[in-house]
Amino acid sequence: MTVHSLPFKNIRHKPSRTAALAVIVFLMAFTLLGGTLSVLSLQRGLAALETRLGADIIVVPDTAKSKMNLENIVLQGIPGYFYMDKECVDKIAQVEGVEQVSAQYYLASVSSGCCSMPVQIIGFDPETDFSVTPWIRQSYGETLGTLDVVVGCNINKLVGGTLKFYGLECNVVAKLDRTGTELDNAVYGNVDTVKKLIAASVEKGLNELAKKDPDKIVSSVLIKVKDGYNIDDVTDYINVYVRHVQAVRTKSMLTGVADSLGGVSNVIQILIAAVWVFVLILLFVVFSAMINERKREFAVYRVMGTSKSMLAKMVLTESTVLSFSGSVLGCAAAVLCVSSFSTVIENQLQLPFLLPDFGTAAICGLITLAASVVISSVAAFYAAIKLSRVDAGLILREGN
Repeated sequence: MTVHSLPFKNIRHKPSRTAALAVIVFLMAFTLLGGTLSVLSLQRGLAALETRLGADIIVVPDTAKSKMNLENIVLQGIPGYFYMDKECVDKIAQVEGVEQVSAQYYLASVSSGCCSMPVQIIGFDPETDFSVTPWIRQSYGETLGTLDVVVGCNINKLVGGTLKFYGLECNVVAKLDRTGTELDNAVYGNVDTVKKLIAASVEKGLNELAKKDPDKIVSSVLIKVKDGYNIDDVTDYINVYVRHVQAVRTKSMLTGVADSLGGVSNVIQILIAAVWVFVLILLFVVFSAMINERKREFAVYRVMGTSKSMLAKMVLTESTVLSFSGSVLGCAAAVLCVSSFSTVIENQLQLPFLLPDFGTAAICGLITLAASVVISSVAAFYAAIKLSRVDAGLILREGN
């Protein structure tokens, strides 16, 4: 038996003490990495949502606020629809400060026999769109044909399959990347596709709002404002001078989401700090108690000729092995929990939740691993200092 092998023998032959220390470090690593990944996922989800909207202003019928909450459709993808006269598109395009406009069409499918599933269907014009098209191009580089649809990542249908809406078969040509929002449950098609679906829904008596010709209606108009113009001024002008519409600045729609995200992030950060303070104190107490419990053991080592530095090294080695093992397990458990329950977290918080990429998660894991090992080593170093002050002869005479 050598001093180098003693730490590992102590770890193996003291399972309860080993488990207690490993669990403490496990908790520390799990909390830090799990909380960090959750905060990053919330921030990334909001950024993805901002990118996904792509517009400075969204214009909807003035009845949309009362008949259907705009944010439910645009931000959360909750099935719904509303329509207004298509003539408003030209009027909005002529407003000073407006650089680009693009119309969108909303249709909510139903769960009856005419539809595969209840989802939000969003139609866009590829020739003018600047919001959905860049997102779709990441997954599908071809031109969408009539009755071709691109589905969100949560839609349980493989590329090449079909979805039926109001008796019409739609071809699934691509799946979109995850956004961390309910928009992952939406279906996207071009103008011709959605117009056909709207007409089919009217024929089946399942769309009372679309009483006009589908060629003469739109659901919303997305606006990009020219550089140098104030977005709020353009929004106010449209609300005053364009009749029967309601212009909403997208940033104001995201304010509530951002505020909620900030509140949740603050709570998570406070919990992380509280757990780490608690664990740090606990580690110092545990290591001090461990040293006190093993005084006679260390005294025997000293009598046998082991130096104080060698004993300190033995304590630090035990700490490093235990903290590394506990940290690895804690990090693995954190990644597994956050990734497995991301959808549950998103639904419970009602906030966009998009997991960071592998590289970012790996860096966070390595930082957590290093921090956990360092903190544990600091506590062990404190215990080693106390150990260096032990009088071996005095300790051994205490039992006589």
